[in-house]
Amino acid sequence: MRLIRFSPTVLLIIYIVIRYFNPPTWWSELILYNLIILAAIWATLSSPQPDDEWGRRGFVLALLAWLIGSIASAIDSYFATEMTILSEVSYSLFYPIALFGFIRSLRSQEKSHALEIIDTLVIALSATTLISTFALRSATENISGTDFEVFLAILYPIGDLVLLLTVISVVLLQHLNLRNLFIMMGVLIYTISDFYYLWLTQSESYQYASLSDAGWLLGFIVIANSYWFAPDEESHPRSFNPIAVTLALIASSLILAISVIRPDYFPRFVLVPAFATIALAFLRMAVAMSDARKMSDERILARTDELTGLANRRRFISEFERFQKDTGSLLILDLDGFKPVNDRLGHQVGDQLLRQVAKRFERVIPCGALLARLGGDEFGALVPGDEGFETAVALRATLSFPFRIDGNEIALSVSIGEARIDPSEGGEPNLLRRADEAMYQAKRSKLGVFRWGDAIRS
Repeated sequence: MRLIRFSPTVLLIIYIVIRYFNPPTWWSELILYNLIILAAIWATLSSPQPDDEWGRRGFVLALLAWLIGSIASAIDSYFATEMTILSEVSYSLFYPIALFGFIRSLRSQEKSHALEIIDTLVIALSATTLISTFALRSATENISGTDFEVFLAILYPIGDLVLLLTVISVVLLQHLNLRNLFIMMGVLIYTISDFYYLWLTQSESYQYASLSDAGWLLGFIVIANSYWFAPDEESHPRSFNPIAVTLALIASSLILAISVIRPDYFPRFVLVPAFATIALAFLRMAVAMSDARKMSDERILARTDELTGLANRRRFISEFERFQKDTGSLLILDLDGFKPVNDRLGHQVGDQLLRQVAKRFERVIPCGALLARLGGDEFGALVPGDEGFETAVALRATLSFPFRIDGNEIALSVSIGEARIDPSEGGEPNLLRRADEAMYQAKRSKLGVFRWGDAIRS
């Protein structure tokens, strides 16, 4: 595993040494250079840390888009092909995909609230608008070329700023840890390298395959290493002060107002993030109203487990009545080894452990399914459709990596019983009892996951 993790770094050192003593060649730029990106993808996917898989996949997909652009650019440069559009489009796709991946990765310790994400983007886009307005204004006055080239010359710095400022904003709302720090450092290195490339390009002093191009690779390697550090599962993210969000909206609104009064005062490209900021403000209003209604409903029904934030037994039983009308699976989960830990280390550690277990379970529960804490160290899940057994296996896999609480490394497992219901076949009576029996069979047989069936029918 150590070889996989550090293989991109080793390849980067080899590339820099070769390039320092030799001029660029097609094999060093097309083969070795892009092999480093593939190694970074491999290192990211091979990390054993528990994670939000969508965050990890987002970064990998962003790297793949960048890799396609890099390969197309190298082929275009050394073999005189016409692949410029493919490379530029691929490079452009890197930004939205990376933005999604980084937000999910940085906030993987708990499900992100839409309002917090929107506030983060409002702050980042508003800051991008201000920086673009004043810092990039003079730089873009001298941009020349076709409309497409001018568009790209504007798109890249704005994309860099949005990506960097969003990552910094999210990190500021977290308890700083090694994962967040490495992601932020990697994005900063990438942004500096990109701005340096854009400056060289505009000053007509850039040469393809300059040694400075290794800066992009270094940024990717640092980010790939971040996935080898455990997320802070006990972190409770803060929210931006509403005053900061309001000031960000006011700043973007002022720039738009001035642009209406004096159309040529600001460069046109700053209007894009400014309009996006205003659009997010309306979206924020709608989300806030929706969240307020949901919070009111939850308070009235009091159906949330106070310790883990999951649904409680009352909500589980209520949903279970409706659940039996459709095809799906009922899962009963019982933690193995929790009681000795709770007795040995105390209830405070036991409570922290239950919270972390719940957060890991939440990461893999399918959309539309319900996860609940039924009491003590027992959980239940209602999984619609045919994903019950696969979900049970995924839930068990989340506990394969030990927990770290107050300096203690704690290993846990879970026994899961599944009972399926199919209304088209007349349904299953006593579904709760049968799922419970399957769970005990999983515990006795040490299989971990057991589906109720002929082996234990009474």
